[in-house]
Amino acid sequence: MSYTIHGIQHLGVGVPDHKKAWDWYIKFFGMDIPLFNDEAEAPLMTIYTKRKVISKRAAMVLNIKGGCGMEVVSPTTFKATHSKTSFQLGDLGIFTGLIKTPNIDKAFHFFKSNKANLISELVKSPYGWDTFYVKDLNDLVWQIVPANDFYTNHNHVTGGTSGCSIGVKDMNNSISFYNLLGYDEIIADNSGVFPDWENINGGNNEFRRVLLSQKNPSGGGFSQLAGKSYIELVQDLSKRKPNKIYQDRLWGDIGFVHLGFDVRNMQALGEKLSSEGYGFTCDTKDVLSMGENTKVHCTYCEDPDGTLIEMIEVYKIPIIEKLGLFLNVEKRKPSQPLPSWMLKALKFTRVKI
Repeated sequence: MSYTIHGIQHLGVGVPDHKKAWDWYIKFFGMDIPLFNDEAEAPLMTIYTKRKVISKRAAMVLNIKGGCGMEVVSPTTFKATHSKTSFQLGDLGIFTGLIKTPNIDKAFHFFKSNKANLISELVKSPYGWDTFYVKDLNDLVWQIVPANDFYTNHNHVTGGTSGCSIGVKDMNNSISFYNLLGYDEIIADNSGVFPDWENINGGNNEFRRVLLSQKNPSGGGFSQLAGKSYIELVQDLSKRKPNKIYQDRLWGDIGFVHLGFDVRNMQALGEKLSSEGYGFTCDTKDVLSMGENTKVHCTYCEDPDGTLIEMIEVYKIPIIEKLGLFLNVEKRKPSQPLPSWMLKALKFTRVKI
């Protein structure tokens, strides 16, 4: 039986203070719809938490305007911290998160007037986009990028996430890996020194930047909401040896902890990845129950440089739990999007700050 990778589902973010971080993401990114928000143990992650079972609070949050989700993760058995190493562009792992907006000028002025920690003016990316960069409360770097594929006209200046930028050591190996995950369209492949990065740590080095997307997205329940997504691969072409962003750190420490993908038929996917040398490093093995109305199967693998990739096969999730409205994916065709009335009903679950 074949497998399906629908595309990026969410970007995972480790934070020290869950409420403060989420409030910031609501204010600036409009991520005010929680699919879940719970505290629980994370036995799946012991390989990345020094063989100890940790507890964490995690919220999977969306922006109804459109875009992929974000999982805000805050450990409760230890305090998430920054690395003692100062990371820079080209280090191995997820360095930058992407956030989409329908109006880049309006978004820039919103961030500026609300005193966000802007680290660039409006600049031109090598892909022809007008864009800008900002740091969140925990100094994580986000790039705001233009888009025109929004699901609703919700009035927030941005939508949700639309991908990320990942530091890699061998560009060709990494392109092959992300091709396996369905990001098989090379939109651009540029090398040089890039003016849009001049104010970011390490940004004056020479890099190769490759922008990937999906040639033929396969659809899926949240595909209309998610829209187009990107993975930017970044290789430092200088003689500097790049650091690994999560080397000797715990999953849940401050940073971009993983990139999550929405999949169907986990077993077949696992067999394919294993045959290519990227077998699952941890696996719930079966359906993971997260309450009466939430059932998923989660696995992790690593890209060629150890960046964590989460695979999520959703069986059942709440849409509006208090009204008994939930999605049973097992009864739907893999490519079938959710009906619009169900997605738009999510607006009734918004959280205010």
